[in-house]
Amino acid sequence: MAFIQQALTAVGLPDTDAAEVAGLMAAADLQGSDGHGVSRLPQYVRRIKAGGFNVRPNIHVVHEHASTAVLNGDNGMGHLVMKRAAEMAIEKARATGIGWVNSQFSNHAGPASLYATMPLAHDMIGLYFAVGNANHLPPWGGLDMLLSTNPIAAAIPAGDERPIVLDMATTVAAYGKVKTKALRGETMPQGWMIDRKGQPLTDPKRADEGMLLPLGGMEAGYKGYGLAMIIGLLAGTLGGAAMGREVIDFNHDDDSVTNTGQAIAAINIAAFGDVALFKRSVDALVRDFRNSERIPGVDRIWVPGERSHETRMKRTNGGIPVAPALLRALDQVADDLGISRLGD
Repeated sequence: MAFIQQALTAVGLPDTDAAEVAGLMAAADLQGSDGHGVSRLPQYVRRIKAGGFNVRPNIHVVHEHASTAVLNGDNGMGHLVMKRAAEMAIEKARATGIGWVNSQFSNHAGPASLYATMPLAHDMIGLYFAVGNANHLPPWGGLDMLLSTNPIAAAIPAGDERPIVLDMATTVAAYGKVKTKALRGETMPQGWMIDRKGQPLTDPKRADEGMLLPLGGMEAGYKGYGLAMIIGLLAGTLGGAAMGREVIDFNHDDDSVTNTGQAIAAINIAAFGDVALFKRSVDALVRDFRNSERIPGVDRIWVPGERSHETRMKRTNGGIPVAPALLRALDQVADDLGISRLGD
């Protein structure tokens, strides 16, 4: 975290903002979201230097009602915009039972679960939707890249059990996982991507030659396509942010304003009934799932969020692995900025 904060401060972020972004990026790595943590730092630094991010944004409300708001991120770091949006949604849910906040002129903010889980501490359910920062998905049956991975996340509090946390792209694999495979020199499994002739594409370094497959794959991908479209409309179009052809590929464009759209909702459980009873019911459901009969060869039934929690505990105690190619890139960032290398 300290290395990320130092790098962001070196390129102009105020100390407090740099600390907030660094903390969220480190949290992404701790939970195993390797495509959204420190691996993004070289790209962030490059975009800041090119003017693609506003390091001192005026994040402000442009529309507001009792339960809803639209937040203009002024092209600031997406982490700052969405943390503010989550805080607003929580306050509105405390007052009215539900809060929904859209962002416009935001940027990549890391894994969706970072923000969906923020309402948990307030006995609230969190929902998060986003338009991805590059289009890698065509309409079902098409070739034009008009949709992104458009993720969705949901976090539901429990009592004695861990919260249920779902964080998923609307494609078979998030593009961040493709980038992580490339950094590690690994191949992708068949079923993640296809080329423009419909053939499997497994080399992540050739990802620009192909397209991600929507949830459902080749058999039922129309379901993932439909979900990606709906999420894009909710997170992008509804809040006046980019969608479809308007989406900027920030992997290849360092200076254009992306006008990234996200949305977060907080649902106050107390507005629907007794909070303790709800949590006990969630606990009972989790235990029913976990203890239900398994098919041969299955050792454990997992509930959404449990794997990330185990990764977080493991990495908190044993450290976060960094691929050699990523370490070289981070060393280059440090040298360019005149700061100490990671681990020095």
